[in-house]
Amino acid sequence: MRDTIDRILMHDVRVSAKTRWLFLTLQAKSGLVGLGEASLQGREVLVKQAGDRFAPSLLGAPAEPADMTGRCGTLAEAAFVSAADQALHDIAARREGKRLADHLGARRQRVPLYANVNRRTVDRSPAGFAASAGLALDAGFTAFKLAPFDEVDDAARREGRFIEAMRPGLDRIAAVAGAIGPRRELMVDCHWRFDEASATTLIEEVARLGVRWLECPVAETGAAIPAIRRLRRLANDAGMRLAGCEELIGVEQNRPFAEAGVYDVMMPDVKYAGGVSEMMRLATLFEGLGVAYSPHNPAGPIAHAASLHISAAVRHFDRLEVQFEESDLFWRLTGGSLPRFEDGHSLLPEGPGLGIMLDPDLLASVSDRVGDWSLARAVP
Repeated sequence: MRDTIDRILMHDVRVSAKTRWLFLTLQAKSGLVGLGEASLQGREVLVKQAGDRFAPSLLGAPAEPADMTGRCGTLAEAAFVSAADQALHDIAARREGKRLADHLGARRQRVPLYANVNRRTVDRSPAGFAASAGLALDAGFTAFKLAPFDEVDDAARREGRFIEAMRPGLDRIAAVAGAIGPRRELMVDCHWRFDEASATTLIEEVARLGVRWLECPVAETGAAIPAIRRLRRLANDAGMRLAGCEELIGVEQNRPFAEAGVYDVMMPDVKYAGGVSEMMRLATLFEGLGVAYSPHNPAGPIAHAASLHISAAVRHFDRLEVQFEESDLFWRLTGGSLPRFEDGHSLLPEGPGLGIMLDPDLLASVSDRVGDWSLARAVP
């Protein structure tokens, strides 16, 4: 008799003033439990609403991965569906008694990482960023990413204050460059704050500071593809790679960007792309097109564990992002089951499935249960 899902829980974890993690737990009739992560900063209510829509179709359904990506109309819906897919893969691998990486076909046991120091940097001064990068350097990382352009927005561009607004960000980049030295990789995330004209100026400025990776300079729409291709050529001529597409859903949304060659590196996220299934399909797509594959992963421990297993299983792989030391909850919630970062790498969690479980007492003390769907009752 096939195992089925009989309960789904969602927890909203309070991490910091600016960060929350959304965890999904799928409980199967057999007693197997799978974990997934749907963190989507500032849109937690929308993800819960997506759960109200999708949970009823999961309850009573086989506890096996099933493609629901095509039914997602919003990023919040994709976040819920992606978390469910992670959890269903967790259950499937646990049922086999295998690590998820081995269930998928592991190719490596040690995953190369880069450190995103942005969210841990509460002091947004150049010195604050330099200090964060220095800690990551001491921890053995060789590549470092920051999102320095807090002051750049639409108003600054419209009002002709773009250069003035960009200057604090350049100062932060320069400080990090000084802290890590010229032999390490300096990476900058722009969070879509620029247009083509201002991004052209940006590329000239950051090239002088030794930046080797520039991420998401402009909004990623179909109409923007020609502009992003032009920016990629400028970035490549200046000695840096252009990266992006962290919030696209599934193969369908990613394919036009990959086939157009807009980025050197594409960055699907297990929390939004559709979960494990779509992340594996995207790896195959990018490999065939010669695009580097580097999963976006600045979130909580469940997404990190899922991303580690995927990164171990794909053939065409660059590096995995980690949110460096934002909160000790990252480690404490999983009770030590997540391997610590070592020399800019991570081993895989041991044990079947994702190889992690959540500490129930700690989870209860730092989170709110915002979703509880079961066969015994309707939406709460």
